[in-house]
Amino acid sequence: MMTGTKNNPGEKVTVIGLGTMGSALANALLAKGHQVTVWNRNTAKAAPLAEKGAVLATGIAAAIEASPLVVICVSDYKTTDKIFASEDITRSLRGRTLVQLSTGTPKQARELDAWAKLHGADCLNGDILAWPRQIGTDEASITVCGDSEIFKQHETALGSLAGTVNYLGGEAGASAVLFSAVMAYLAGNWIGFVHGALICEKEGFRADEFGSLIHSISPILANESKHMGEVIQHNRFSDPESTINTTGHDLHLLVQQAEEAGISKELPVFAANIFQRAIDAGYGGEEHAAIIKVMRQTA
Repeated sequence: MMTGTKNNPGEKVTVIGLGTMGSALANALLAKGHQVTVWNRNTAKAAPLAEKGAVLATGIAAAIEASPLVVICVSDYKTTDKIFASEDITRSLRGRTLVQLSTGTPKQARELDAWAKLHGADCLNGDILAWPRQIGTDEASITVCGDSEIFKQHETALGSLAGTVNYLGGEAGASAVLFSAVMAYLAGNWIGFVHGALICEKEGFRADEFGSLIHSISPILANESKHMGEVIQHNRFSDPESTINTTGHDLHLLVQQAEEAGISKELPVFAANIFQRAIDAGYGGEEHAAIIKVMRQTA
């Protein structure tokens, strides 16, 4: 991938929002030779980037006008709406491409896409699957959706932000759909890990050793995630290696362990109840993923 030089400058890019992640995005673009303009409500956050060559815009409209590509990374879509809520700003949008990398729902992504088009701008909605320290490296991954031709026009700049840029097609909410799904997985993962660490802590075991154990079996867990996706997609819940009955029993024991240890039982009670509902519905002999059948009923 080509990067900019003094004789061959990279693309002009504006970054709006200079929190930890926004600053990481701006730094990555600067490192790849792009001409970067930045804007943030707290201008002090722009100082380190200005020292590296970024231009600090005097206002949000000036920031938008400075570049054909405008990357937004603020807390959420509602914050974006507040920042862009003035006639002067919307007039600046014509001919620009917005890359929304803030967190939002699929509905909000679709609404932003329609709003951008109404004001003569193009929009790519995306999500970052990385920590700030990974931005600009091969470890980072970004998902992006929107018009394919617009994506191709800015693919090099987007590639400066992450080693993997996954284009998900033209549907404006596609990236937010998958990000929401990933967040659901991560929430369960984080809560589950912390409950496991709480068990270890109560019994005098080291949390870091528990973390190392999970790390060592992570390839198995990754394969299980892939397997569950295939099982649900193709509705193949029979002939499991482990059943809802078996795991449901284990989860009730996990509730008992929490009661005996005097620790929080919020997670095991929640999990055991879902598995018990599946058992009561007659799915006890099926794959773990068959709990989706009872979870669908509460949607």
